[in-house]
Amino acid sequence: MKIAFYGSSLLSSYWNGAATYYRGLLRDLAARGWEVTFYEPDAYDRQKHRDIDPPSWAKVVVYDATEEALRGVLAEASKAEVVVKASGVGVFDDELLAGVIANARPDAVKLFWDVDAAATLDEMRSAPDHPLRTALERLDMVMTYGGGPPVVNAYEGFGARRCVPVYNALDPTTHHPVPAQDRFRADLSLLANRLPDREARIEEFFLRAAAALPERSFLLGGAGWGDKPMPGAVRAIGHVGTADHNAFNTSPLAVLNVARDSMAAIGFSPATRVFEAAGAGACLITDAWEGIELFLQPDEEVLVARDGQDVADHLAALTPERAKAIGAAALARIAAEHTYERRGAEVDRILRAEYAAKRERAVA
Repeated sequence: MKIAFYGSSLLSSYWNGAATYYRGLLRDLAARGWEVTFYEPDAYDRQKHRDIDPPSWAKVVVYDATEEALRGVLAEASKAEVVVKASGVGVFDDELLAGVIANARPDAVKLFWDVDAAATLDEMRSAPDHPLRTALERLDMVMTYGGGPPVVNAYEGFGARRCVPVYNALDPTTHHPVPAQDRFRADLSLLANRLPDREARIEEFFLRAAAALPERSFLLGGAGWGDKPMPGAVRAIGHVGTADHNAFNTSPLAVLNVARDSMAAIGFSPATRVFEAAGAGACLITDAWEGIELFLQPDEEVLVARDGQDVADHLAALTPERAKAIGAAALARIAAEHTYERRGAEVDRILRAEYAAKRERAVA
């Protein structure tokens, strides 16, 4: 069976936090017999910052960000049994959504895969004419990479036939413990692009902690921070490619996760960074959000902070021995319960059952 997946990028994580999520899930689905084609636009310089070459397990079609190229890739939707429009492609999002629905075969499973559900739902609440609101009745389902019951209830309230959260997870072949590297050594590290709906929280949880502990060392990775005033204890190093994520996570004493505003508010939305850090055996400190216990146990497998002072207090009290123990416990939990193999098995079952059901209805 074939999947046509229209998303931001499979090849590049540059301004594209969903890259490792797409890779983990789609590689597992390919191993289960799916023929995957990923369509991504040449936009935002992502093709100049590729983290991986086109993989053996997926065909990647990079198209120009033009209307003519868009029509060409949308025409190929008719070849697939499952057609996916992901959120946040960045160019032609509305046209992609309409085109997927118009070009997919009648028996194909058509779904919207939302990698930022809280933000999308906020947009729909404020815009009665939002294209997704009118498209939901023509889609077979919505999948999201987080959100839990609040997101499911909200999407179904907008008319979605079905909403299924498929959480981020660990791909142990990609993210795993490696030797520390001097260039990434610090007491606390954070990997996060500078985004409007996360910057204030990073000021609170990371920069405030750095200001409170000037004698400690803080490392900030991610794009967009060049002109941001920083406490003297912070060293900003810019974009960090996925090939360096393991060393970035294993080299400091602890790693910080800071959720975006919308995801922190709705809960049940662990970022990819949570699983990457845990998969590398890092000691993770995360800002507080509802549902963390579904993934990691506070004080045993993760340290939870309500604000920047909590982050500073955790860091001041943290010994290398305790950091190592927390990281090892997190790795064991995530490897046992939250891998892309488990997520892929779930998605495979859902998609095959939905396709079979559509075929049966068509015959009847």
